[in-house]
Amino acid sequence: MEAVIQIDPAALQSTATITAYAIYAVIAIVVIGFFGYSIKIVREYERLVVFRLGRLTGAIGPGVVFVPPIINRLSKIDLRERYLEVPHQTCITKDNAPTDIDFLIYYKVTEATQSVVQVQYFEGASIGIATTTLRAVVGDIPLDELLAKREQINQVLRAKLDEVTERWGIKVTNVEIREIRPPQDVQEAMIKQMSAERSRRAMVTEADGRREAAILVAEGEKKSTVLRAEGDRQAAILRAEGYSGALTQIFSAAKQIDSKTMILQYLDTLKALGMSPSTKYIFPMEFTSLVAPLKDYAKDAGK
Repeated sequence: MEAVIQIDPAALQSTATITAYAIYAVIAIVVIGFFGYSIKIVREYERLVVFRLGRLTGAIGPGVVFVPPIINRLSKIDLRERYLEVPHQTCITKDNAPTDIDFLIYYKVTEATQSVVQVQYFEGASIGIATTTLRAVVGDIPLDELLAKREQINQVLRAKLDEVTERWGIKVTNVEIREIRPPQDVQEAMIKQMSAERSRRAMVTEADGRREAAILVAEGEKKSTVLRAEGDRQAAILRAEGYSGALTQIFSAAKQIDSKTMILQYLDTLKALGMSPSTKYIFPMEFTSLVAPLKDYAKDAGK
């Protein structure tokens, strides 16, 4: 017996419709995914370097950009200033002292395409150049001058790195040595030297203070002596002026005294001598000439 299969045309039509919708949905998803994957949002400080089928086409951005997938390869470049931390590097100074130095390298990308095409691993290449240059520079400087020439070493490293990284489209903005660590025995010697220097400065300061104090005391005593001498001189001048004035007054008064007054003064003096217990008297030679007028006065009185 032969089986007879009957196909419902309505069911067949419904199945074909569902299949068509599924295909359309898949196509729509693929198209949306394609466009979604192709649309990129590039920030202000970023650039996208595009390689189409292996060939460099340039850098794009910022903003919304459309880059079809599959045939294009993208490299995202950050244009902000960044830094590399170089760990401690052991360098030998000119006087053969091993010294550990670590530093920072500040840089920024100026040409996005060159930073991708010209160098494979910028960080590693920069650290290698910096450490090699650092050893060469430190090898020409004695340990005693190494700490004082920190800024000079920074400038040499920055110039050397900038010469090399310029062709990579990268600008080295600054190099800063963060720490210089000499050997332990040298550190102890430096501490002792610093302590001795501070003690010396303290002693010098104390000696200067004592010297200044002695000078001030001596100057004070000198001024005091000068002032006392000046005072004594002024007092002597005043006393002399007083004696001079008194003598002048006595001389003026003496010029007005007549002979009678002088005789009376001599008589008072003789009276005082007579009251004295002494038995010897000394009279000046002028006494007789002074007594002579007394005779005249006596005669005039007798008349």
